[in-house]
Formats: sequence, C-alpha cells, structure tokens
Amino acid sequence: MDFLMLFLIYSCFVLATVALLCICWGRKESFLTRSINGASQVLSFVIPTPFQRVTQRVLHRLFHTRSCLFVVLHIALQAAVYGEYTWEVFVYCWELQFHLLLLLLPYLLLAGNMGSFILCSRANPGIITKSNHVSLVKTYAYDGVLFQKGIVCPTCNMEKPARSKHCSVCSVCVHRFDHHCVWVNNCIGAFNTKYFFLYLFTLTAMAATIAIVTAAFLIQVVLLSDAMHGTYVDDQGQEHTVEIFFLIQHLFLTFPRIVFMLGFVLLLTLVLGAYCCFNLYLALTNQTSSEWHKSRRYGCSHHPTLQPHDRRVVYKNIYSKGVWMNLKEIFKPLTVLERKKK
Repeated sequence: MDFLMLFLIYSCFVLATVALLCICWGRKESFLTRSINGASQVLSFVIPTPFQRVTQRVLHRLFHTRSCLFVVLHIALQAAVYGEYTWEVFVYCWELQFHLLLLLLPYLLLAGNMGSFILCSRANPGIITKSNHVSLVKTYAYDGVLFQKGIVCPTCNMEKPARSKHCSVCSVCVHRFDHHCVWVNNCIGAFNTKYFFLYLFTLTAMAATIAIVTAAFLIQVVLLSDAMHGTYVDDQGQEHTVEIFFLIQHLFLTFPRIVFMLGFVLLLTLVLGAYCCFNLYLALTNQTSSEWHKSRRYGCSHHPTLQPHDRRVVYKNIYSKGVWMNLKEIFKPLTVLERKKK
C-alpha cells in the first residue's frame, strides 16, 4: 500500500471525526460532548500527564485560535481526491466513452467551490465595531429570551445587538452570528452566510458527482467483464457463484485507490448532505445554528408566554418572515432602512 493510500485513509478518519465535532460545535451538554468528556476522564488514568498536556495544547490551538491548518487539510484532501479522479477515473471513463460533460462536471463544481470558499474566508462576516454598532443595534429587535436588551460584551465593551454573539476564536462580536468555521478559517455571520451556503452546496455536489461517476465506472467494469455470471473457488476448494461481497473485494484488489476514494466521497456526501439540509432548514426558518442550539433549552410555541406551573419561558422565533423573505435575507442581509419600511 503506497503513501497516497495511507494518506487518504488517515485523512478520511480525520475528516470524519472533525466533521462530527464541527457539526456538534456549540451544543452544550450534547451527547457527543458528554461522551468525549467521559472518554477523556477514563483515558486520563492511563495516558501520561505530559502527553495529556500536549494534546490539550494542540486541541486548544486547533479549535480556540485562528489557524490555517484545516484550510491546508481541506486543500490537500481536494487535491488527493481530484488527483485520483483525474489520473485514473477520468482516463478510464474517457476510454469507455462516458459523456464529456459528465466527466467535466466535477471540475466546474470545483471552480465554483473555490470561488465561494475564497469569498467566504475573506469576507467580513459582520464584525461589530464602534462605527457600525448603532446601526446594527437597530437592525433586529430583541426577543427577550435568547437576546436581552442591555447585555454588554465584557471583551468588546459594547452592548450586544440582537442576534449577535462574541466569537472566542476571533475575539470579536459578529452580527447575526452563526458559528466559527475552521474549514474556512472565518466566522459565519450576516454578510458571508450566502457564500458559506454556496460553498457547502458546491462541496456536497462535488462529492456526490465524483461518487456517481466513480460508481458508474465500476459498474461498467463489472458489466463488461460479465463477472456477475462467473464463479470462484474458495480456500476449501468449493465452487461458488459470484456475490456482491466477492465483487467488492475483487474491485478493491483491482482498483484499491479508486474503491477507497469512492467510499471516502460517499461518506463525505452523506455527512455534508445532512449538514447541508440542516443549513437549508435554518435558512428557510431564519435561524442561525447558534440560535437553534440555544432555543433547544426552551419549549416551542407560537406565542411567548410564561407557564404558570413552572414559570418556564417558552421561545418563539420572531425573526421568521416567511420562506421567501427568509431566503432573501440570506442573500441580501437586512438593513435598518429595510426594517423601518416593514
């Protein structure tokens, strides 16, 4: 097994782990958080203290400070996948006379993905400063549950506008804060959410397209070789008809990197697809992931009331204005003047 194969296996494990961590980032007392904390307590009895300190410093560096490490990993993974797709899958499919547009579609999506990635990582997410603080305070109303009037950020020393949050990684308050994305090394806020949505959509489409083309190539290889109607002899000398498991094993031995890449992009499609659907739901309901996580602490109702039996506050999303207006707000962030017209 060559170096590229080892790199892809290691990268797949890292990406799947980090993707789960990033999706669950910000959920207090979530199942994953409790599991990680419990596992850390158990491992603390067997792992040497110096190694624990090094691990804590590395994790702090990765998730609590701005770093280009995940950007580099992101580019390296794309280079590895597209290198394998170009030098093997594309060449084989071209020989099998696949439609050229289908083979070029992953590259077109890559161009769109890189464009949205650069815009998302370089754009101002909505950093709150003294010059724009007054206008941003007037943009959204305080709902009285998730966002209270008069709360001052102790770090920025400014009153927090509704729907804003202080990012501990960037050490700034961000307007309509969603989350801090380590993959683009930037916060996701009011002014770059549209770029992040396009980045996520094109990334999911890239993985899905490569998976479809690769799967079609392997299926074509099986059909041309007529392997489904063949037989094989096992270790005991008995003859068996070819089954799916045997075919997968045979394809893996024949095209190891291609089969592994297919498994990798399929996993990536499932993870990114689920996360993309979640972000679409947030966009349609005019919520941020930060607001969604916080609202789980409260019950849901169309009318914010105080329950007489336990005086528990019931949360209502007052920012949703209908599907069309919610989507419009993503691609054209709300301003003070637009709010007054409404």
